[in-house]
Amino acid sequence: MPVPMLEYIPLSQNHRVEGFEIPGDEQPRVYTTTNLLSGSDLDMLIMAAYRQICNEQQMVSSNRQRFLESQLRAGQITVKEFIRGLVLSDSFRRLTYESNNNYRFVEICVQRVLGRNVYSDREKLAWSIVLATKGLQGFVDALLNSEEYQSNFGDDTVPYQRRRILPQRAQGEVTFAHMARYGKDYRNKLPKASLRGVWTTRQNADGLFTQGEQFDWQTFTERANWPVVAALLIPLSIALIGMLAVSLSVQ
Repeated sequence: MPVPMLEYIPLSQNHRVEGFEIPGDEQPRVYTTTNLLSGSDLDMLIMAAYRQICNEQQMVSSNRQRFLESQLRAGQITVKEFIRGLVLSDSFRRLTYESNNNYRFVEICVQRVLGRNVYSDREKLAWSIVLATKGLQGFVDALLNSEEYQSNFGDDTVPYQRRRILPQRAQGEVTFAHMARYGKDYRNKLPKASLRGVWTTRQNADGLFTQGEQFDWQTFTERANWPVVAALLIPLSIALIGMLAVSLSVQ
């Protein structure tokens, strides 16, 4: 028996009202196949889709989905199906899905696919249940087949961040493209750069230095696990005192 979608209440009207601002840098550019004039316009649309779904952090040549691009250029798939292919791609799974917990991954997908932030923790929990019960593909299909996606982007428009302008603010929100693709729990596991430019992982202080890193007493004292150090030094000190006593008695 499938688990029903957990109900949640939209806490903000910001994403569902018309904007009254004068078009400018704060308004997103809309890319759609309904008004393409040339092949270069399609190239820009494809790059806009990569920026929206993968962000600049993952836009490298090895992560491009050439087969999906060729299908889109040939008219064999719609923009919506191209977006589905990007979210279900191996690179997106590896760099975004596998490096986050379900809650953070849901937040990222709502931002990039629906073009808005999650309304509340309850909505985040609701989509997390869908992800846990239906898997990644079922979760992505639920987002793309939702009434919200269809009414805002349809089959031919690349998703974009909607309604960045907030009431009584001179500037809009930070774009989703400038947000990290992983949460704090994953970020804390990443290597940290030392002052010498050497990347080290300092999850557990054990007093050890990475390969190629020079010994420094101050760094040693900061990282050292002193109970372990004491357990090693006490027997060593006893052994040295015994050896010294033996040598003195012989003399």
